[in-house]
Amino acid sequence: MPVLHNRISNEELKARMLAETEPRTTISFYKYFTIDSPQTTRDELYQLFMALGVFGRVYLAHEGINAQISVPQSRVEALREALYGFHPALNGLRLNIALEDDGTSFWVLRMKVRERIVADGIDDPSFNAADVGEYLSAAQVNAMLDDPDAVFIDMRNHYEYEVGRFEQAQEIPADTFREQLPKAVEMMQANRDKKIVMYCTGGIRCEKASAWMRHNGFKKVYHIEGGIIEYARRAREQGLPVRFIGKNFVFDERMGERISEDIIAQCHQCGAACDSHTNCKNDGCHLLFIQCPTCAEKFQGCCSERCRDELALAPEEQRRRRAGRENGMKIFNKSRGMLNTRLGIPDPE
Repeated sequence: MPVLHNRISNEELKARMLAETEPRTTISFYKYFTIDSPQTTRDELYQLFMALGVFGRVYLAHEGINAQISVPQSRVEALREALYGFHPALNGLRLNIALEDDGTSFWVLRMKVRERIVADGIDDPSFNAADVGEYLSAAQVNAMLDDPDAVFIDMRNHYEYEVGRFEQAQEIPADTFREQLPKAVEMMQANRDKKIVMYCTGGIRCEKASAWMRHNGFKKVYHIEGGIIEYARRAREQGLPVRFIGKNFVFDERMGERISEDIIAQCHQCGAACDSHTNCKNDGCHLLFIQCPTCAEKFQGCCSERCRDELALAPEEQRRRRAGRENGMKIFNKSRGMLNTRLGIPDPE
C-alpha cells in the first residue's frame, strides 16, 4: 500500500519547492456535498493530488471539501479534469485562481479529515446548509454597494477585515466563525427587511452563513459568488470598478493579495500606515500581527521587547523559559483579545 502521508522534513520540502523551475498556480476551492466515507475519499484524493504534484492544505468532512493548493502551471487543466471526474458533485467545480502569486504559497501536501470543513458550532438538526442565499456576480455586487436598502456583512476574522474590506461592510466582532453566526443574527435584527449581503475570502464561510441567516428567518439574503477572490478577478476582467479596498488576507505563505493600493491598517507597534502581517519570530509566541519595516528591524521581527530579548537567548534557555511558562504564550493565537494583550492595546469598551 502506498504511503499516504508525508515523511520528509518541512525544511527539505521547502528547499525542493524553491528549486523547482516550473512556476506554480495557487488555487482555492470548496464544495458542500455529502461524503459517506471522508477517510476513503481523502486517501483516494491524496494519491490523485500527489500524482499531479499538488501542494497545499485540504480538509474533508461528511459535509464536503475545502482546499487551498498550488499546482505546476502545466497541470492546472489536468487538475480541473481530475476533480470534475472524481465525483459527480465536483463536476463544474469553480476554482478560485490567486490574484497575486509567486508560486511559493505551499511546499507540502497536507490532507486531513475533520468533523466539519468549517467549524460552525451548529447542532440544530433542522438546519439545511444547502438552503443558501442568492449568489451575486461582480456587477451585482457593485450595484448592491450603491443600494441604500443593502447591508454588507464581512464574515471573516478581525485580522482579515482590518487590512481590507468593502467600504460599507460591517464587521461581526468575534474571534471564530462559530461565534460570528449567532452574532450576525443578533446584529441584523433591525435590518430584517433589508438585503443582507455576506462575503468572505473565497465563499465557503459566507455560503454557510447565508444558509444560517435564512434558517433564522431572513428572507433577502445574498452572498458573493467565489468571495473576494472571484469578485476582484471578474471585476477586472469585465472592466468594472473594483470596490474592495486594501488587501485580501489569505491563509498561506503570502498572507495577502493586494486588491487596491489603499492601505487602511496601521502597524500594531508604532501606528504607521501598514498592512503587512507577520508572525512573531519567537518560537514561543508566533503571534499574528501587523508590523512595518521600521519596527521589524527594531524588534527583530518580534511582537514585543520581551519576545525580542528572549529570541536572543541560547536555544536551551529559550526552551527552559517556554517550559516553565503557564499555558505557554498561546502559540499561533489570532484572537483580538490575545493580540491586544500581547501588544498592550486596551480592549474597546
